[in-house]
Amino acid sequence: MQRNLQSLIGCSIEATDGEIGKIQALYFDDKSFAIRFLVVKTGGWLSGLSVLISPVALQKTDRDGSGIPVNLTKEQVSNSPRIDMHKPVSRQHEMELYEHYSWQPYWASGFYAGGLWGVMPPAPLFNERIIKDADNTTKTENKNDDLHLRSTDQVTGYHIKASDGETGHVNDFIIDDTTWQILYFVIDTHNWIGGKKVLVAVENIKEIIWEQSKIILTISTTAVKDGASFDESNYNHPEKAHSTS
Repeated sequence: MQRNLQSLIGCSIEATDGEIGKIQALYFDDKSFAIRFLVVKTGGWLSGLSVLISPVALQKTDRDGSGIPVNLTKEQVSNSPRIDMHKPVSRQHEMELYEHYSWQPYWASGFYAGGLWGVMPPAPLFNERIIKDADNTTKTENKNDDLHLRSTDQVTGYHIKASDGETGHVNDFIIDDTTWQILYFVIDTHNWIGGKKVLVAVENIKEIIWEQSKIILTISTTAVKDGASFDESNYNHPEKAHSTS
């Protein structure tokens, strides 16, 4: 099912023994646009800290308003490695989280390159080969400690530049809540080309320039303007969410 991010914000994440907290944001890979982590704001039981939960742990999506169950206990979450949400998530941080929860690392197996969380087999325990592979990946591919993981909070508001000029800013995201992939960026064009919110497929994103808070598209302003309009009422209720089947 397709959901917009705003319809997921505030959804409850339920451990096997009680509520962990509410979804606050998502971390996504800016190359594959796969969701790697949910940022969950805990309640008073964990002093309101924010924790990262991988979609691997999700047992189903919240389509009836009852929350999203995960195969974790509150004690596991309480004992998980602490991550500074104001800094980039490094491979070392990911390794620590995946080792703590005994999740299968997507970067070592390549199994989840496309975000296919729904067919996850039982997660094996970490072993020396996986840790070594991840360490080698860190050294060869992430010399600047940049894993291409970005927060939706960070990207919201980024300016959009089409092939022939400025065309709006990021307002929301459309997500497949089965595969946990970002499918579209919702672009608000009110200040540029006529005033509406439109959908831009991630395939039309050429690059994201983080230093300039800007996203470059491969398509023109006309193509953006003529794109599908975004109607939030079709997404902000689970029973109205678009089916991807």
